[in-house]
Amino acid sequence: MGVENTDYREESLDLRNPFDVKMLSEFLSDLGFDYIPEDVDYSMILYNLNDEIIGTGSYKGRVLKYVAVAPKFREGAAFAQIVTHLIDIVIQKHNHIFVYTKPRNLMVFKGLGFTEIATAEPLFSVLEFGYENIKTYQDYLRSLKRDVTVGGIAAVVVNCNPFTMGHKYLIEKACSENRVVYLFVVEEDRSSFTFTTRWRLIKEELGHIDNLVMVKGGNYVVSGTIFPSYFLKQEKESDIAASQAELDVITFMRYIVPIFNINRRYVGTEMYSPVTKAYNEAMIKHLPPNGVELLEIPRIACGSKDNYISASKVRQAIREDKLDTVIDFLPTSTRRFLLSEDSAHVRAKIKSKKTRH
Repeated sequence: MGVENTDYREESLDLRNPFDVKMLSEFLSDLGFDYIPEDVDYSMILYNLNDEIIGTGSYKGRVLKYVAVAPKFREGAAFAQIVTHLIDIVIQKHNHIFVYTKPRNLMVFKGLGFTEIATAEPLFSVLEFGYENIKTYQDYLRSLKRDVTVGGIAAVVVNCNPFTMGHKYLIEKACSENRVVYLFVVEEDRSSFTFTTRWRLIKEELGHIDNLVMVKGGNYVVSGTIFPSYFLKQEKESDIAASQAELDVITFMRYIVPIFNINRRYVGTEMYSPVTKAYNEAMIKHLPPNGVELLEIPRIACGSKDNYISASKVRQAIREDKLDTVIDFLPTSTRRFLLSEDSAHVRAKIKSKKTRH
């Protein structure tokens, strides 16, 4: 894939150079973007022969970001040249590329070979490009499918950072009430507990349950990869969270539910996280009208009735060296791990930074 225009000059940005960063930040600010250099791996600038900035583009991992062209140059080949430049680099590192944009830009990305996954009007569209795609993930799902034609076929989506008695209760309840339960574990490693650790602790505790099928979330189930909001500078955070959640739920309905014939989804009640609350509201909006019953299960408490079990409380206790105060929040597998030296790096990571994760 290639686009050439001898009137334009491509130049890589030096992310360590404050002058370069300031120049690009000002250019993007005029176009409604908040440029955060720490949130990209690479940025490029396209100039014309008069050294005017025509446009720019960046990427973080497999996600294209900050792709923008100055208004007076949008009728030319600048946009295609920027996207092609980024694809040529990213495709060598990843077989799969995502881009998130406003719905009005769908057609221009489709014209460059991208395929739309889902749209949450009026804020978000997500598209992909590459050798791997949503169909690859669906093939993986088909390899796990249980042959069930009647009865409850449920889905539970968890991050488990870390795996708690609350998670265990929710999963076991779903398993007791359905023929098969597909447990989607968020795969992206943005949490203090790595995906490998989270998966292992769940499997150690619940692997004996015959009708439980553990499923990797990939890039399509509550993936942080999926939700950059850098191009929504003027929007309310609550509206962004709602649209992010809607994208995820639409993707779940469109590509995952039909593979497994899911007719139920279990979630825990949410009283702490606005993001999770937005997800639950999006599910209420989209799942029942499309034949998927939504069961919101009250959180369980430990000791007093208002001492709700929460993974964030566990992380806070680790941060404050008070793990003993929440030890009853933890199933055997997590308790054993956190009390062993194997968890030293996780505990140190949690203590070193004050984040939700």
